[in-house]
Amino acid sequence: MQNPPSTKWFAKLIKHHGYNRIAVYFEHHAELTVRIKKVKGARWSNSLKVWHLPDHAENRSKFKLPVKIIGQQNLAKINQINQIAYQAYTDMLYLKAYSLATIKTYTVEFAQLLYLIKATPVDALTVEQLKSYLLYCLQELKLSENQVHNRINAIKFYFEKVLKQPQIVLEIPRPKKPALLPKVIHAEDISKMIKQTLNLKHKAILMLAYGMGLRVSEVVNLAITDIDSKSMQVHIRGAKNKKDRYTNLPEVILPILRTYYILYKPKKYLFEGQSGAQYGIRSAQQVFKQSLLRAKINKDVGIHSLRHSFATHLLEQGTDISYIQKLLGHTNIKTTLIYAQVGKKNIKAIVSPLDQIKW
Repeated sequence: MQNPPSTKWFAKLIKHHGYNRIAVYFEHHAELTVRIKKVKGARWSNSLKVWHLPDHAENRSKFKLPVKIIGQQNLAKINQINQIAYQAYTDMLYLKAYSLATIKTYTVEFAQLLYLIKATPVDALTVEQLKSYLLYCLQELKLSENQVHNRINAIKFYFEKVLKQPQIVLEIPRPKKPALLPKVIHAEDISKMIKQTLNLKHKAILMLAYGMGLRVSEVVNLAITDIDSKSMQVHIRGAKNKKDRYTNLPEVILPILRTYYILYKPKKYLFEGQSGAQYGIRSAQQVFKQSLLRAKINKDVGIHSLRHSFATHLLEQGTDISYIQKLLGHTNIKTTLIYAQVGKKNIKAIVSPLDQIKW
């Protein structure tokens, strides 16, 4: 932020009413006050006597504050002997341009190992010690097979990419994952959820997630410029594995989006929070949970089930599996084929032999 002539100001991170905010301190200056008021989400605190703004990356950059670094909070709890290893681990994740979600998962999982071994150098761990740690995770901590897989992946990254010792991880067995089928919601129930969601932004989120089979991260990452109403295509940028793709925009949602745009006036992202920043993943998940409650659907499912339902319902309509693969952005057709096990159209036509006998 550029200073008006002869005006001194500084910004710092604060906690206000339980929220992370950026406080901007300056001597009374009419021009600067006007400029602060124009920042989306700016508020005046009577108790602190200061203007404060939402804490997000754009505002941090604007007010010359350090960008939040994922994994930094774990460092203080790690023994000094292993802090250099943890920093090297985090640096390598950033250098390899892993997604922020992956960096968060890997740093948290790797930190769990470092907390436990305390002053033992992680570089000196043997295969047997790593196996003992994973047994501890399974038998004592009662972690699921999927959670243990995440921990193995995190450890594997350190030995393979940071230490250049891939042979160590090759000797570690992986627990067999349960063959879970995707959870699907009936089309009538989805219709009920959409109808009973009156908030236009929330309705649009649900319709896009189901109507295009999007991951929740893809929904909140949509920019206004990603929607092409002429070609009825949507550009999905930087999806899983950093792959872009195009998918079809359902015709029924176009008038909804146009009305939403006029009412909400988003600036950059299609869905923005009250502060003007990108809409949060947790907020979108909460929208889904509330829609389940309103529609009185008693199912233990998350918003990702809308993506599963999209694929399953297309398959039941007779859509070629290879087209579904492209729409979902799957690299391997095997990932898409799991929906063939969920689709019920043909299976429901099978008559049980019990129905064929007289008794």
